[in-house]
Amino acid sequence: MELRHLRYFVAVAEEENVSRAASNLHVSQPGISRQIHDLEDEIGFLLFERVGKSVRLTVAGKIFFVEARDILQRSVDAVKKARACMAPQTEINVGYAPSGTVEILPRALRAFTRSFPEVRVTLHDLSAQDMLPLVLQKNLDIALTLPPYKLPRELGMKELARYEPCLAVGTTHPLAKLKVVSLNRVAFEPVAALNRKDYPHYHKHLGKLFTTIGRKPRIGSEHDSGTSLMAAVAAGHEFTLLPSCVRGVAGQRLKLLKLRPALPQWSIVALWRKDAETGPVRAFIAAAVAKPTKK
Repeated sequence: MELRHLRYFVAVAEEENVSRAASNLHVSQPGISRQIHDLEDEIGFLLFERVGKSVRLTVAGKIFFVEARDILQRSVDAVKKARACMAPQTEINVGYAPSGTVEILPRALRAFTRSFPEVRVTLHDLSAQDMLPLVLQKNLDIALTLPPYKLPRELGMKELARYEPCLAVGTTHPLAKLKVVSLNRVAFEPVAALNRKDYPHYHKHLGKLFTTIGRKPRIGSEHDSGTSLMAAVAAGHEFTLLPSCVRGVAGQRLKLLKLRPALPQWSIVALWRKDAETGPVRAFIAAAVAKPTKK
């Protein structure tokens, strides 16, 4: 059985007339009739019954018609996807969570640009809440973010790095002279957090961390970005929890204290659509994989 047989069969089934189907396909009427008979001989049952000058599908033919049309559509889709992969990709759109990618993103950009100098990387500073639907809608090629609570089956995921949660305070905070602190010690202190509307996953994660000591976080203020969050902590008496990778960008404004006992690490992953996994997308993800942390 060949796709040609299915095309002829579907054309006749849709027109309910061999002559019109032959005209639409630009083949002879005897030729299309012969192909239909060959198909019926191969599958072992009749597909059509003749009614005057028209033909109608048999009961078995109706079932076969639905499946045959689906096979033809899938073959068309397969060709389109293959051709899309062959076309050179001149741009990739990458969404990223700033605080979790301060080490990953610069390294990935340097390595990727060396291998694909002709491909432009457009960066989008977004919350995890915004990134997932944008990847699903193909508005983002890659998202560098926290792992979703439920991974859609359309997406691929690769872990890039894990970071230890640290307690961040301003240099004038009473705890700033310490190097190690327990979460219990600050359980009743106000926490500076990202805003709940745009960063619901952040609040879920924050709540999960505090459940390890049987508490709920006491939210003191909420902020729309990691930059404003760190500025608020540096200026006031609140604390926040940040991944250890922000140590370099925090500079002298903040003190990052180790938490003991240690809390579960934060994972940063790359997300992408499996049906849009082009060469540049694979290369960028490979470039983003973090090197083992030196002890």
